[in-house]
Amino acid sequence: MASSFNSLICIIILLIASIGHVIACYESIISFGDSLADTGNLIRLSKSNEYHVASSVLPYGETFFHHPTGRFSDGRLVIDFIAESMRFPLVPPYASFMKNMSNGRLSNSIGGVNFAVAGATAVDISYLEKRGIKNPATNVSLGRQLEWFKQILPILCKSPSNCKEFLGNSLVLMGEIGGNDYNHPFSQGKTGKEVQSFVPDVIMAIGVAINELIELGAQTLIVPGNLPIGCSASYLTIFKDSNKNEYDDSTGCINWLNDFSEYHNQLLQQEIHRLREIHPHANIIYADYYNAAMQIYKSPQKFGFTSTIVACCGGGGPYNYDLNIKCGSPSSNVCDNPSSYVSWDGVHLTEAAYKLIAKGLLQGPYTIPQMNGICNSFDGLSNKGISDQ
Repeated sequence: MASSFNSLICIIILLIASIGHVIACYESIISFGDSLADTGNLIRLSKSNEYHVASSVLPYGETFFHHPTGRFSDGRLVIDFIAESMRFPLVPPYASFMKNMSNGRLSNSIGGVNFAVAGATAVDISYLEKRGIKNPATNVSLGRQLEWFKQILPILCKSPSNCKEFLGNSLVLMGEIGGNDYNHPFSQGKTGKEVQSFVPDVIMAIGVAINELIELGAQTLIVPGNLPIGCSASYLTIFKDSNKNEYDDSTGCINWLNDFSEYHNQLLQQEIHRLREIHPHANIIYADYYNAAMQIYKSPQKFGFTSTIVACCGGGGPYNYDLNIKCGSPSSNVCDNPSSYVSWDGVHLTEAAYKLIAKGLLQGPYTIPQMNGICNSFDGLSNKGISDQ
């Protein structure tokens, strides 16, 4: 009897120690990126425009928050599920952080800061402007986000001498970033050949930011690749073609656009490999958004989806996407059950799709190396919804 009791005590002690490790695995999340990761920066930082208005009205946010938060979805994003998996509060946008700081209401346990801005590009705005391309959403680039981060880093780490340690104990999310470097030119009539010539410069901009963050002290960085844009309702509408050979028979996606995404992802992985050789102490994790999403497009019913390439919320047409009638505008329509749709507004995904992508990252197999081996907090967490689908 005493032996059994002692064994029980040992198990309890081990469990307590395990929980302590989970909580202490990372101190914070630092996030950069675009609308796939923006948790409310664009609506707070930009002047009113169609992108600003869209994310500030229902049905944006209707599923989880029940009100718009500035997220370009009906609910949570991948970054939100990662934060929940680490038992952190949802990561506040930089604009809210700055407002709270100016009002003297800065919390000691914010769990990090999110610098992602919807519409942001990896390259500087001047790069696109020289090529006759406008960014209708924002003039923020990845470089600008990095400048914001460096400005407030002394505040986040509480003392300059602790900054390397703080960043080393943080999980850094590098987007997704780079998608808008192609979205803007494609939507403004640039050819595939023209836009493909931008890819090496986009990858270079991402690599420069990763390198600088590592030199500042970052130890663990997650770098997402691009989603399969050929499955996006917006691209399917813009590049609608009567030639059936342009489409994948099993998914309905446009082949050459998905090939474009894979080209970006191939170059990104090559850049990550180069950076790993320069910084062998850093853990640079490639997040395979492309294949995490493609599993859904290929087998939607397996994951509970009834619609993959038609938007839940939009302005009508074959894919329920109209460039002139944005989701949330008076003339738009919205589906009854967003959780059965992959596409939210023709450009962004639903919470249900993001949840499944997050699960593929957190529990495998869609990261290189596997994320579930770097932190106990990624193992079977989630009573909060990662593992229930």
